[in-house]
Amino acid sequence: MRIYVPATLRMLRRLVADDVLNPLGGTAFALTPALREAYAAGDTDELEYVAMREAARASLRLLAIELVGDQPAWPRRVVVAVDTDAAVPRPDLDDAAVRVTGSIPATAVAAVHIDDPEAEYAVRQAAAVVDAADLGDPDAEFVLGEAEDFELAWYDPSELPFLLELLDL
Repeated sequence: MRIYVPATLRMLRRLVADDVLNPLGGTAFALTPALREAYAAGDTDELEYVAMREAARASLRLLAIELVGDQPAWPRRVVVAVDTDAAVPRPDLDDAAVRVTGSIPATAVAAVHIDDPEAEYAVRQAAAVVDAADLGDPDAEFVLGEAEDFELAWYDPSELPFLLELLDL
């Protein structure tokens, strides 16, 4: 099963250093039976894209925590695509939510998706209001939409050390 793990650039640095990814709270997103049922139409690729976008939104929640910390944080959404059979659907959380137990080995990482620099302002703004958007605030949802208008760039896992070095992380 392909799952999408919300992350941050700081988490990617730990992935490269430790060769494992530890999803916060074991939460990830995937094309689950509940997600498939929630959509009247859509092929596998389209529904996996929905799951990836849910992970990107969850990445904003992680960024919201990092951006108020005392260490500098890069305001970019990160989603790590992983192939694993160790994911269990969590429809109590969201149609696309899954729980992953334990660490994910770097060898299971299929791809990494990261915002380009042009998205940083919108992502920083969205991270500040993501909780309000979750609670139904239409103004916050508009700000979130501005960030979600940016597509995430695709990277092969072998590119991560070089990418992080270029970003000076």
